[in-house]
Amino acid sequence: MVCRHFLSAFRRWFSENDCLPDGETVKDWLDDLRDQLNLAAARRELTRRQFAATLVVLVVFDDQVMTLQIGDSALVGRRYDGNWEALCWPENGEFASTTYFVTDDPEARLHVVRRPLEHDAFALFSDGLESVALEHETQQPYARFFNPMLKAVDDAPSAGCLVALSEALGRYLDGPKLCERTDDDKTLILISGR
Repeated sequence: MVCRHFLSAFRRWFSENDCLPDGETVKDWLDDLRDQLNLAAARRELTRRQFAATLVVLVVFDDQVMTLQIGDSALVGRRYDGNWEALCWPENGEFASTTYFVTDDPEARLHVVRRPLEHDAFALFSDGLESVALEHETQQPYARFFNPMLKAVDDAPSAGCLVALSEALGRYLDGPKLCERTDDDKTLILISGR
């Protein structure tokens, strides 16, 4: 529901506008989403909290980038010079193994950032990959984790969803070597502009 809601909101926005939305517009979309989650929870006789989800969004428009984040998912970008930097660092909660969610009351901790486009590749990922993808002392991404995977995407002969590469990535993420290092969900989206 969260993904569909924001995808639909951005599509509507870009059908009528030739610029990125401002932060207040995005917050309004989040409020609408939270209302929808309330209705879905009520129909199922559940609480909105049972629909808890973190959020990380990347929107590239012309020469600008907009990122949205709630919680402990992360987003990193490869600069034109080949160096990686964190664009959305995981935000953990007050206690160990806690985070923030779209469903938090009284409101979600949404971070909206706009910046110039200075990257040719991006990786969005869930907290299950944090320990192998991010160096916490320096708050930098591990280039040796991202570079090999992005090279395959950079060199792909076609665009869009790359089925064979996605299947290989799925096998890697579910492999014993990586599963020994994390027991959390492992979602990874790789995007190359090359």
